[in-house]
Amino acid sequence: MHQLKGLYIVTPDWDDTAQLVAVTEQALQGGANIVQYRHKTASSTLRKIQATALLELCREFDKPFIINDHLDLCLEIDADGLHVGGTDITVAEARVKLGPDKILGASCYGDLELARTAVKGGASYIAFGGFYPSRIKKYAVTTPASIVADAGREFNLPKVVIGGMTLDNCRPLIANGTEMVAVISSVYMAEQPREAAQALTALFA
Repeated sequence: MHQLKGLYIVTPDWDDTAQLVAVTEQALQGGANIVQYRHKTASSTLRKIQATALLELCREFDKPFIINDHLDLCLEIDADGLHVGGTDITVAEARVKLGPDKILGASCYGDLELARTAVKGGASYIAFGGFYPSRIKKYAVTTPASIVADAGREFNLPKVVIGGMTLDNCRPLIANGTEMVAVISSVYMAEQPREAAQALTALFA
């Protein structure tokens, strides 16, 4: 059983599969514990090629590989889990199709009511954010840091924070009890992705 803790890396929209795999490998070498494949503009062909390559890489490192949104792809390549956002299929529907053993994550933004629904639906972890402006995603930056502690009191599930996460600004969220910090640019856009991953991983030591 994979432990849902530590640095959670989410892929950028890169079409260059070799580059994507190479940087992901460096991040795993640096201690990244979970990989989510998210590519909003890829064709279904490219998505399958990239997801299959990343799944093989994650198997080498014995780390869980999560697919964002695409349930059929998750089942087809037998990825370790699925992450659903607010506009995708419901958590409960996804859990039925995935079965009991796959990891299932849910975006809850800044809303504890969404988290309650996700927990009831069978989520494995709940994700909150954005907390800070992101270089990658455009969203309302309205999530208060206190939601992490509030969720910790109410739910016995691992929590993820996402949205403009850096080495410095994620510290108060870890102090508030988040089990995982999800990053895109802080690792994938770093000059030294392995060292960036190591520094973020060290925050959980």
